[in-house]
Amino acid sequence: MKVTIYDVAEKAGVSIATVSKVMNHTGNMRDSTRLKVLNVMNELKYYPSQMASALSGKKTKTLGLLIPDISNPFFSEMARMIEDRAHERGMSVFMCSTDEDEEKEKNYLELLLRKRVDGLIIASTFHDKDLLKELKESHVPFVLLTQTDRSLGVTSVSVDDFNGGFEATMHLLSKGHTNIAIIAENTPSSKMRIYGYREAHERYKVDCKENNIIRTTSSIKNGMECLQQIVEKEEMPTAIFACNDLIAIGAIQGAKDRGLSIPDDISIIGFDDTILAMTTVPSLTTIAQPIKEMSDKVIDVIIDEIEGKVLSREIVLFQPTLTERGTTADATFHNDTLI
Repeated sequence: MKVTIYDVAEKAGVSIATVSKVMNHTGNMRDSTRLKVLNVMNELKYYPSQMASALSGKKTKTLGLLIPDISNPFFSEMARMIEDRAHERGMSVFMCSTDEDEEKEKNYLELLLRKRVDGLIIASTFHDKDLLKELKESHVPFVLLTQTDRSLGVTSVSVDDFNGGFEATMHLLSKGHTNIAIIAENTPSSKMRIYGYREAHERYKVDCKENNIIRTTSSIKNGMECLQQIVEKEEMPTAIFACNDLIAIGAIQGAKDRGLSIPDDISIIGFDDTILAMTTVPSLTTIAQPIKEMSDKVIDVIIDEIEGKVLSREIVLFQPTLTERGTTADATFHNDTLI
């Protein structure tokens, strides 16, 4: 049974009006009373849901944007384009970087709701799915970005990650690489890219080595560390598919530190086509996401949600494209030449 404001008031031993004042940060009361009510809200998991009621009042012309990592150029570029499109549509954006931390996800969500944002764009992978379910049950307008969750029944805007992983791997296979490592994140998008990686191997009738699948979190340092694991394999892969540009650049740096030449000794392909892809030497072959188009679409969709114009939820999938530069080449490397 769904928890109500009456349940909170009864358990805390206060009036409904007091609970309402605590939620809306109004009225005078003892700190001990306020703390008691907040503790009961958290205990009953009522607080996030009721914070959503702030959205039922006067519109603030603001949006909340939750992203996993602002230091990742993909999300920083997307955040800027989202802000630009929102400005064109007469809206402002509050942005929060969650670091994919469950506690930060909850705290930032509550913060944005206290700010009375009109709607939410959620690009961060939420660990607590119940929070998102409560948002939907409370009729809070929100859209998923760079992720899809069919079980929620909400609109999502993302790239076709499966096809992106497929195209990246097919590119390497077409160049004669049959021993390809993949460095993936622990995210739903990377999971789909791994599916595409496997499908490409099957299409080419090439054995897909499961021990070539390496999972990590997104950073240049982790890309370098994963490269170390790859070159130390008994049969070193001749190519790497990194599931984002940040990891790819780490792998490139790690390879150079080992004295390997790119792409002569090892080919590397990334994913995202951020500004970083043009800063490497040679420049990075990568799978490009249409960041501008995705950003424009998610703003238009969330505004339609806020204005009640959306009659049915949809899953919007943009197609990625291969951008071939200098970090991939035909397979010519032989492991027995590695010192």
